Amino acid sequence: MKTTASTETPHVITPRASHTSAPEVLEAMLAISQSPAANLLDRGLLDLVRLRASQLNRCGFCLDMHFRDAKAGGETDERLALLPAWEEVSCYTPRERAALRWTEAVTRLGEHGVSAEIFAEARAHFSEKELFHLTLAIVVINGWNRFNVAFHIQPGAAA
Repeated sequence: MKTTASTETPHVITPRASHTSAPEVLEAMLAISQSPAANLLDRGLLDLVRLRASQLNRCGFCLDMHFRDAKAGGETDERLALLPAWEEVSCYTPRERAALRWTEAVTRLGEHGVSAEIFAEARAHFSEKELFHLTLAIVVINGWNRFNVAFHIQPGAAA
């Protein structure tokens, strides 16, 4: 059977809008992004959480940004490459694993909410205050992910 090369053009995603179209919305998102979690929780942990939520939400803009942030913060290529399979590998600490499980549960919030088991694991590694700050960081990155995915904001685009 003879095959022919495809003449289809690659799928091009065109941004639907710019963050600057509604500066008041951008300002509100930036304000909530200035969470005190950065002062309470380890930067590396927050980088992993932001990356994992962005992977789940398929947000190219945030994946690019937070990958670069994680690298600048000293995160290793191995741990970044293995993040989608974090449950299957041993290179993450128990605290990081609890944060990643919490991130997935909050990001994929189903009709039954977050299970008692996942909450108990998170509380075993985070104080109540830390868990509130971690949850805010997850809520914020999910918000950014949803804006960027909905409006097709591309990696490298000015926020």
